[in-house]
Amino acid sequence: MAGDRKGKNEEKIPTIWLAGAGLNGFLGVAAGAFAAHADPGRFSAEALAWLKTGSFYQLVHAAALIGIATLAFHRPGRLTDLTGWCFLLGPILFAAGLYALAFDLAFWPGFAAPLGGTLMLLGWLGLMLIGLRRIGARP
Repeated sequence: MAGDRKGKNEEKIPTIWLAGAGLNGFLGVAAGAFAAHADPGRFSAEALAWLKTGSFYQLVHAAALIGIATLAFHRPGRLTDLTGWCFLLGPILFAAGLYALAFDLAFWPGFAAPLGGTLMLLGWLGLMLIGLRRIGARP
């Protein structure tokens, strides 16, 4: 298939997606648990909602990364790699932007959440294109 990775590093990229899924899953569970058990007198309802939203998106994209890793092991390609990078970096940036708001971290760049959200959207478009390319392709 055009754009396939060749050589001994062929399995390296899918392994990055699996590790990224673990990272997003871990951070998502940690943020969700923190939000569930945080002292409501110390954090506003808005801050807790930001933590929960970041947690949700990290967990959803951890699952998506597992799917991309599985796909990349069997049918590697540039679009699959690009989609994986979007699903890895997007939720980290998006959630980090929300977590920074929740913890009032003024030093965190304000563009992180919108950039992360854009990467997540591009990841889903990439997955759609991967699927569309497979329509009519021979097994």
